[in-house]
Amino acid sequence: MINYGGIFDLESKKEELAVLEKQSGDPDLWNNQEKAQALMKKIGALREIIESWKNVSATCDDLAELYEMAKAENSQDLFDSIEKDFSSLSQKVSEMEVRKMLDGPDDACPALLSIHPGAGGTESQDWALMLYRMYVRFLERENFDFRVVEVQDGDDAGLKSATIEINSEYAYGMLRSEIGVHRLVRISPFDANARRHTSFTAVYIYPVHEEIEFEINTEDIRVDTYRSSGAGGQYINKTDSAVRMTHIPTGIVASCQTERSQIQNRETAFKMLKTMVAEHYRQEEEAKRSDRMASKKKVEWGSQIRSYVLHPYQMVKDLRTGEETSDTTGVLDGKLKPFINAYLLSTSEEE
Repeated sequence: MINYGGIFDLESKKEELAVLEKQSGDPDLWNNQEKAQALMKKIGALREIIESWKNVSATCDDLAELYEMAKAENSQDLFDSIEKDFSSLSQKVSEMEVRKMLDGPDDACPALLSIHPGAGGTESQDWALMLYRMYVRFLERENFDFRVVEVQDGDDAGLKSATIEINSEYAYGMLRSEIGVHRLVRISPFDANARRHTSFTAVYIYPVHEEIEFEINTEDIRVDTYRSSGAGGQYINKTDSAVRMTHIPTGIVASCQTERSQIQNRETAFKMLKTMVAEHYRQEEEAKRSDRMASKKKVEWGSQIRSYVLHPYQMVKDLRTGEETSDTTGVLDGKLKPFINAYLLSTSEEE
């Protein structure tokens, strides 16, 4: 048998699974629904990893036997079939390697994705809408469990802000590559003289923890209510009960317009605000403790990370990894995996 289990630390995962399965047998487990659900999700994820490795290992054995048969029979058809199957296997192993790189302290968490246009009015707000659609398409392609909790229309076009709640495991690990400023260069559809414009939009990703050991002083929060609006399409309910909460000391804003009642929107907005503010202060503390972390924070949270050029040529390029493609239409339609994988590989190598 061909064994690749070592590189995926398979034995430790089997041991961890055995411990968790024993815990799942506790009759009092479901007294705490959230804790129980988190445990079952973790068990499911470990089982998936172990099963995937078993399938890869079995396929390797089968291909080895077929290769010997093909040599013995000198069968080109069999060689062609093996090559096709090997290509599929390589893709499977690559996906497993990416998952292996998602081992950061927050990588397994669900996430909040927040989009905010930079200065530039209609141009940047339209760019924010393009990015919003790109991420929705990506989440649909990858079968993520998500919902749009807030979209605020731009003044003339585009949007002023958008927030997406992604409830799938490893959402934060997969999407932390997107944190930063995204730059668009194109001929503006809003310029009567058809001049080239450059627009900027910031994307933030926050890990969502089931229990946040952080308290917000309610006196530091300003609450506004407004009528729901936005380009959320099937993901947004238009109601009169939308809620916007602003944490005054940091300026962080969380909004929700998904729920039917204002009370529910308040609860969701407060939970989101707590997540965002807690992550803000955590990042600040890490930056204070380490110059390296301060540098990392600056790059991830404030600098340009990716350039999307639609004129005078077609190119999307990640400025951190050098990953690039001329398929701008595909990228804006959600084909982000090459950029995400390149980022995960580069950060894994640095560590």
